[in-house]
Amino acid sequence: MAEKTLFVCRECGYESRRWMGKCPGCGEWNTMDEDMSMDKKIASKVKKTAAAPEKLSEIKLSRGQRSASEIGELDRALGGGVVPGSVILIGGDPGIGKSTILMQAAKGLCRLGKVLYISGEESPGQIKLRADRMGVDSPDIYLLCETDIRAAEAYINKLAPSFVIADSVQTFTDDGISGSQGSVSQVRNACSVLTNAAKTQNIPVFIVGHVTKEGAIAGPKVLEHMVDTVLYFEGERLNNYRILRCVKNRFGSTDEIGVFEMTGAGLKEVPNPSAVFIGERTRQSGSAVVPVMEGTRTVLVEVQALVSKSYLPNPRRMAYGMDVNRLMMIIAVLEKKAGISFAARDVWVNAVGGVRISETSADLAAAAALVSSNIDVPIDPGAVVFGEIGLGGEIRRVSQAERRLAEAERLGFETCIMPRQKLAGERSISVRQAPLLKDCIKALFGPEARQ
Repeated sequence: MAEKTLFVCRECGYESRRWMGKCPGCGEWNTMDEDMSMDKKIASKVKKTAAAPEKLSEIKLSRGQRSASEIGELDRALGGGVVPGSVILIGGDPGIGKSTILMQAAKGLCRLGKVLYISGEESPGQIKLRADRMGVDSPDIYLLCETDIRAAEAYINKLAPSFVIADSVQTFTDDGISGSQGSVSQVRNACSVLTNAAKTQNIPVFIVGHVTKEGAIAGPKVLEHMVDTVLYFEGERLNNYRILRCVKNRFGSTDEIGVFEMTGAGLKEVPNPSAVFIGERTRQSGSAVVPVMEGTRTVLVEVQALVSKSYLPNPRRMAYGMDVNRLMMIIAVLEKKAGISFAARDVWVNAVGGVRISETSADLAAAAALVSSNIDVPIDPGAVVFGEIGLGGEIRRVSQAERRLAEAERLGFETCIMPRQKLAGERSISVRQAPLLKDCIKALFGPEARQ
């Protein structure tokens, strides 16, 4: 039987019988790649098991106990540990530390059983050098340097390990699948083979995935839908600190983070990231501290702003670590409702430490930092601020205010400016609640804040 030609979008996985310049699924241009479907002879080699329907009331749950990797920040990002039979995809820029953290995880997991490390990128000598540098030397860690996914599957079945690490999914190939190494069809097939091994043998599988220049996992978007957990490594290569962020987790909460410091001996856990993110703070204008929620953890982050005279027809509005559209909205509300002008001035806002703030509780901190830089008056170093800014200039309440206050109090802050909402219990930190943005500015800078 002749093979049938398909064209598959590398971004969203949309399939078409003919090539198209623009993908109808995601709207991206020049993302349709040729993909030869398997013929009946190859498809007959794929093991298929017919599943019979079961009554929902008769299905028995098997609650497998999570396995701790002895890396507290990794276990936190995973929701408490590694779930049996789960497939975990770890993505990040080259050199960010993906292979390093998995080698350290192998060191902690090998006490629970055999760990099979499958590498399609490095030689055994290269991996041994990294392992020696991190002090990893266990007879229960097995190394397989192989790019044939079917051969890797055979070794998994033969060795029957307790954990599998595949580094990376873009390097595996299958002779029965058309396409070169790293193509859409090869990546999707390799992930499918590893997922099938994890589910049928109840083995946790870690998969390393490269990212594109836009920061997304390379390959079809369906790759992220096939796995149970997706973790992203964030941070600059020249910066020592790394953030491991969970963006998908079928066995726990999302938006959990783990913080690490890259050292010569591997990744070192940072149990108190708040002290790191605000540890180098100085008493200067344009700086505010906000307690943000990262999953179940409260982290204090310094938000910096710089307002300077612009020599361009259109002043710049730049944001690092937060949404630039949110920044422009805050500037508009400050001008309309607080009477503070940013005309003919460039504005930069930065979340210190490479943190990405996604929640709206940092609106008030960004506004306070902008006003502080604009009038060149520093904010009280013992104050924290949080709250969402509405278009009417009101400060809206945010969730888990007590936990934010408790973290600020633990780190020695004395004052908090926040929206008006009910609080339970007593605390030593002084709380000043303000319903409007102009009230918050007056509480921070006094009545002479306008310029």
